[in-house]
Formats: sequence, C-alpha cells, structure tokens
Amino acid sequence: MKRLSALLLLCFLCLLGFALTGCDAALLHPKGAIGKEERDLIYIAVGLMLIVVLPAMFMAVYFFLKYRESKGGEYEPEFTHSSKVEWVVWMVPIIIITILAWITWVTTHSLDPYKPIEHDNPPITIQVISLDWKWLFIYPEQGIATVSEMAFPVDTPIAFKVTSDTVMNSFFIPRLGTQIYTMAGMQTQLHLIADKPGNYKGISSGYSGHGFSDMKFTAIATKNDDDFQSWVQKVKRSPNKLATTEDFNKLAKPSYGYPITYYSSVKPGLFRETIDKYMDHAPVDSNQGDSEHMHSEDERNNDAMHHSGGH
Repeated sequence: MKRLSALLLLCFLCLLGFALTGCDAALLHPKGAIGKEERDLIYIAVGLMLIVVLPAMFMAVYFFLKYRESKGGEYEPEFTHSSKVEWVVWMVPIIIITILAWITWVTTHSLDPYKPIEHDNPPITIQVISLDWKWLFIYPEQGIATVSEMAFPVDTPIAFKVTSDTVMNSFFIPRLGTQIYTMAGMQTQLHLIADKPGNYKGISSGYSGHGFSDMKFTAIATKNDDDFQSWVQKVKRSPNKLATTEDFNKLAKPSYGYPITYYSSVKPGLFRETIDKYMDHAPVDSNQGDSEHMHSEDERNNDAMHHSGGH
C-alpha cells in the first residue's frame, strides 16, 4: 500500500511538471531592462527564503525517521535546551531579514517607477487614460491617439504619464515590468524600455468592474525608429478623430471588448483636461504627479454594451 501511494505521488508530480512546462511565466521571461531587474529580485528573494524552507522540510523527514519507535529511535525525555539550536533558529532568520531589508531599500530607489531611464536615445512620451473598460493611449508629440494598441521603438525609453477617467485601475505590461495604478484627478508616472522587438500583452491588473477582464491591449516594440514612424503614419491615415471633448466622452462610455482603434488627431491637452475635471480648484502643473482628490465611482455597469468598429 505504501509503495502504491509513493508511486501515485510520483506520477502526480510528473504530470504536474509536464503541465507546467506549457505555462508562459511572463514575469520570469522579461524583454526589458526593468523587467529583468525585477525578475532577478524575485530569484534572490525566493533563494533567501529557501535557506529556511529547505532545511525545515529536510528536518521534518529526518526527525520523523530518527525518533520513530518502530526503528528503535533515541528517546530523550530530559532534553530541554540547546544553545546551538537557539543560535540557528534566531540568527539565520535575522541575517535573511537583514539582507532582504537592504535589498528592498536599494531596489526601492533603483526601480522607482518615477525615475527616468538613462539611455542614449531620447524617451517617447505616451499618455495613458484608463476608461470603462479599455485603454486610451495619447501620443502628444505625434498628435495621435489609439485604443487597445500602442507602439514604440526597441531600445528607446518610454515615459508613461498615467491617469483614469473612471475608478482606480492598474496599468501593467508583464514582460516589460512594473505595474502602476491609475487614479482619477491624479497623474502617476512609469518608465519602461524594451530590449527586444515583439508584441507584448498588456492588462488591467486591478478589478474595476464587469468588463475589467477585457481590458487587454497590445504593446508593440518595433525593430527600429523607421518601423515606429511607419506605424505612426498608419495611425494618421485613419479617418477617426478625437478632436473634441464630446468625442472623448463618447469613447469613455462603458463598453466591453473594445477593438483596436486609431485616431489620426487628438485634442491638445486632453490628458490634462481629463485630470483637471476631477479637481476641486484650479488646474495644477502638468508635471505634478499626485493629488489628494479622487472622484467617486459612477453607476456605470448596467448600461455597458458591446462596441464594434475598426481602425
């Protein structure tokens, strides 16, 4: 019976390992400098914790075998204290916590999402507005906007300025690293870079209502700046325009599964306008990253409908 149980356990572990080989762990296979540093941080933290976990698992089996009565295990009823054991059980965790605290302090500053990435290539600014339930990307320097898709050249820093026109949300491109929250009436910042061309999935990693699971987008890292400029020209050929506040308000209406849509022009200052409309007083400087004001969530789930359209 014991052999059968052991065989079944072994088969289960083999099947589990086989199943996991098909998993695409985006965080462990990053395609950008920030993502790679965060992956290394995960490895270091897990490795330090295994210093405690693995010996504990080993001792759980060792003591069971050593002291079981059927094998004549040693019986020590008078054992009460061991200085060596006390040193181990106290000092090892203290050392690990100290190392983790130091790593946390250092990486909190080095991986600060507000910290610009030092690079020979100038950064591209992308303004991000989370809506119900889609993402709007504004390129102020190119004068265009897109929904559910954005692009940038490889090896070029991206300076994201992020806000929300609805409830709090979370902007996340797993393969590039670092999620950042979006909040109405506030601006947060995020700096990322891709070191390999490709199409990377972006998601909303915070629940924001019925359609949040459809808040997906594609981040395209083009091979070079020429390919990026070609993408920009493709967007500029779109007949759609986001030229007025009324156009934006129509887009902001709740919808599910919003398709990729290009806007050949966008109202100047639309991002700042979206922030200011939730402020109680005068507009703030566009570089200000936060504010104490947030708007309350509207009743918006019941009138959401599927939106159809194209480029």
